[in-house]
Amino acid sequence: MAALPPDDDLLTTGQAAEILGTTARHVVDLCLRGELPYSLAGTHRRLRRADVVALAGRTAANRGGPLTDDQLRSLWLHRAAAGRVAIDPVGSLALARSAIERSLAREPAGARWLRGWLAVIDRGPEAVMRTMTSTDPLARELRQNSPFLGLLADDERLRILEAFREARAAGSIGR
Repeated sequence: MAALPPDDDLLTTGQAAEILGTTARHVVDLCLRGELPYSLAGTHRRLRRADVVALAGRTAANRGGPLTDDQLRSLWLHRAAAGRVAIDPVGSLALARSAIERSLAREPAGARWLRGWLAVIDRGPEAVMRTMTSTDPLARELRQNSPFLGLLADDERLRILEAFREARAAGSIGR
C-alpha cells in the first residue's frame, strides 16, 4: 500500500469500479497487485480519481482492441441470454447463482471469474445485462466462465451460432 498525497477527489472501490466498468472486488485485486495506488481510511481503501481514470485509459488502449471470433460468438450468445434476464430477472439471476454455487463446490479453474459474476449479480439485473453485453476487457473475461448460457435452450443456442457463422461469412461482422 502506497501513501497517497491528500486529495479532495478520493473514490471508494465501488466508485472506482463504476468508472472502470468492473466490480469492487476486482478493484481491490488491482490494489493488492500494486496496479492501482490507494490509501486507507480506517479499513476502507480510497483511490485518487486521476489514478483510476489513468488506469481506465491504459486498459482501453491495451486490451480494448477488436474482439476475437470466440469473443464475438460469446457476445452474440450473451446478448440473447441478456434478453432472458430482461424477461425474468428474478428467476434468471437465481438460476445463474445456483449454477455458480454448484461450479464453485467443484473448485473450478474459473472460480475467480465465477466469484466476479456473483458480485455483478449482487448489483442487480441491470448490471448483469450491461456486463453480459459489454465489450470491455473484464466483461470479455467474465463471459469465458459464464453461468448465463444455461438460460438458452439448445436449439436456440444452435440457431444463434448459425446466424453468427452466416453473418461472419457474409462479412457483416466486424465492419
